[in-house]
Amino acid sequence: MADGDLRDNPAARGPREGRDAEGTAGDVEDAQESDAARRRRRAQFLRELHEAKQLRDRVQPRRARAARMRQQMRMRTFRW
Repeated sequence: MADGDLRDNPAARGPREGRDAEGTAGDVEDAQESDAARRRRRAQFLRELHEAKQLRDRVQPRRARAARMRQQMRMRTFRW
């Protein structure tokens, strides 16, 4: 599929772009459910991000140590 097809055919883009046009006048329950779903997705993302950072620290110990040293220096020079 060429790049021009994505611009010309909105159906080829995927479900995200079409979500805005579906229905903006949802019930309060739908809004609460979507908010709860958003929080669940965000929590899952943050867990995976934390896990990826830990993995990176394990496989690149020198870089992780340098990052810790920079963070410590930042905290030492920070004024309250």
